[in-house]
Amino acid sequence: MTSAAGTLLRAAHPGPALAVTVLSCLLGLSAGLSPARVATVTAAVLAGQLSVGWSNDLRDRVRDAAVGRSDKPLATGAIHVPTVQRACAAAVVATVVLSLACGVVPGLVHLVCVASAWAYNLWLKATVASWLPYAVSFGGLPVFVHLAGGSPPPAEVVAGGALLGVGAHLLNVVPDLADDAATGVRGLPHRLGARRSTLLAVALLVTASVLLLVTSSMASAPTVLWAVLVAGLAGFALVGRGRAPFYSAVGIALTDVVILVVR
Repeated sequence: MTSAAGTLLRAAHPGPALAVTVLSCLLGLSAGLSPARVATVTAAVLAGQLSVGWSNDLRDRVRDAAVGRSDKPLATGAIHVPTVQRACAAAVVATVVLSLACGVVPGLVHLVCVASAWAYNLWLKATVASWLPYAVSFGGLPVFVHLAGGSPPPAEVVAGGALLGVGAHLLNVVPDLADDAATGVRGLPHRLGARRSTLLAVALLVTASVLLLVTSSMASAPTVLWAVLVAGLAGFALVGRGRAPFYSAVGIALTDVVILVVR
């Protein structure tokens, strides 16, 4: 990978993009999609995530520069705005084509998920409704994947995905609260503060865990082990100090992802 390509990729939030893309692939495999359909679903989600990441950095480049975000290529001038704009436009076109290649109805569902994430970037991020796009996009992801295979997902999977999304939103913002406050961003986590955001995230993620486990077809022994793990992490989140609650909540989020796939 050339240096220019690597810099462009860094502007696309590669960590979250990869995580959501891998989750969609695993959901497709667990839902019994054919290899070709899994590949198309995964490619559509990857394209959508790249468009969301690039649009986010394009939108926030002035704020990122104001707070000295050295990890943001647009803010540091390591990459030019037109380059990212062209890449973002290409990702949008690819998202539309690949989504509709999965079928009209599932394709439209995925496009709603991507549009919801764009709405967060462009508008809802700084409002009390900042959680809503995460609920829509994460709740809609299993709908897209399952419909691409010809059948709707179980309702509890949709609800679990939505809860996971809101919890992930709260956790994702907590490390950036100070920088966001300095640039006037006032989403739900900013209004709650770090401690209450983390505790609410824990509550939502534990609820998602319980919902997914009690409706699971897994044997009782694995279910108990997952429940004990979630309970232990929740306990650390409640009594821990410093960054321990945050990392414990992240652990619950990762556990929920695994449960969502293997249930």
